[in-house]
Amino acid sequence: MCPAAQAADVDLISVETIRPPVLPEVRYATRHNFTGTVLYPFPRLWLHRDTARALSAVQRDLQRQGLGLKIFDAYRPLSVQWKMWNLIRDERYVSNPAKNRGRHTRGTAVDATLIDRHGRELPMPSGFDDFTGRAHRDYQGGTAEERHNRAILEQAMKRRGFIPYPDEWWHFDLAGWESYPVFDIPLEALASGTGTEPSGRSPQWGSGRTPGDGLPSK
Repeated sequence: MCPAAQAADVDLISVETIRPPVLPEVRYATRHNFTGTVLYPFPRLWLHRDTARALSAVQRDLQRQGLGLKIFDAYRPLSVQWKMWNLIRDERYVSNPAKNRGRHTRGTAVDATLIDRHGRELPMPSGFDDFTGRAHRDYQGGTAEERHNRAILEQAMKRRGFIPYPDEWWHFDLAGWESYPVFDIPLEALASGTGTEPSGRSPQWGSGRTPGDGLPSK
């Protein structure tokens, strides 16, 4: 068995380290999610260091407007991705890990919404994890305020190098996400600082990239 690698070695860092701080609401650590089950052992989130750096820039931009980010989900172990896929099996809303091993599994995807200076969510065309057409970015229903808020969030994220996912207004991928490695490191291991994968293998490595202004979107 390989020696335990530290969480820092795989460039996954706690969302709590982002400055200015964002507001986490870890739905998958509760039953208040589309599965109705608790998938995470505690309400803490991690991201790849590159993603956290870009998200920090987004938060600074939004604070100038009296707004901020609430984060629903970030890094997701591959084993949890398989659980979600087996429940939904709809690639519009859950990545098929048999094809690309997921998006959240790389620490480069984030599920987010907007909050005001008091921590209150701004109205959006749908709730989080709404698997209907209301969640799509081209949905023209709802109120003008909801569509406006969706656009503010999308523009703020794109400005700092995130790619909006078409079928979920809350989901954003760091540009170049495909080049990052997939992890199956349990959240307990990240919390304890012994970031090994369940098999005991050393975590996978990949060529990370540093985001900044002007990254392409698609």
